[in-house]
Amino acid sequence: MKVLSLLPLVDWLALGCFFVLWVGYALFAKRRAERDGSLIATTNRYRGFWMMQATARDPRMLDGLITQTMSQTPAFFSSTTLLIIGGLSALMGTTDRAAELVREIPFAQATPMLVFELKILMLIGIFTYAFFRFTWSMRQYTFVALIIGAMPPVDDFASGQFDRKAYAERAAALVGLAAETFNDGLRAYYFSFAAMAWFFSPLAMVLGTSLVVLILYQREFRSEVLHMLQD
Repeated sequence: MKVLSLLPLVDWLALGCFFVLWVGYALFAKRRAERDGSLIATTNRYRGFWMMQATARDPRMLDGLITQTMSQTPAFFSSTTLLIIGGLSALMGTTDRAAELVREIPFAQATPMLVFELKILMLIGIFTYAFFRFTWSMRQYTFVALIIGAMPPVDDFASGQFDRKAYAERAAALVGLAAETFNDGLRAYYFSFAAMAWFFSPLAMVLGTSLVVLILYQREFRSEVLHMLQD
């Protein structure tokens, strides 16, 4: 409780702005994607095309290989996130030296040691959230591999024994969920850079968070890649 009393009002405002922008942007992006389409929503359409092709393909070794390749990215980020969390935890034991280093940086605001440790704990919390999202994305890709492995033969789809479109839509929806979960973890990485700006000043944190939101919006709704996929 002592550290909370040491935190100035301007830091509380910056912290509130950080989480409001993060959560607010996530909700905005989800609703905007339903109306106008986003990078994730557009690629989900191609995931549907992929699964329709998979139902007509036999054998499905290529689809299994694609799923394995896609799962490697969240696996890489999961292991990297663990290393980051370990490094930040180790930093907690040397906060005096770290705080002294930050004070040497021009325009950096001097903060009490307890407040400095709180800022490190916040970064640990952000990366812990990212770790859980990445690992959940990995598990979802294993479910995708399971669905592909259990996919009925092409002849059964052709004979009408199984509904090809319904099966493909269910599989594509699961791939989309895995991609969206990974995107949540990746978004946490972006906002961690804004959180790092808190070590300099509350204003830097607010500006950094606003810049991250602008970058994310540009990439998810206004990027050249999105326009190419939508054409």
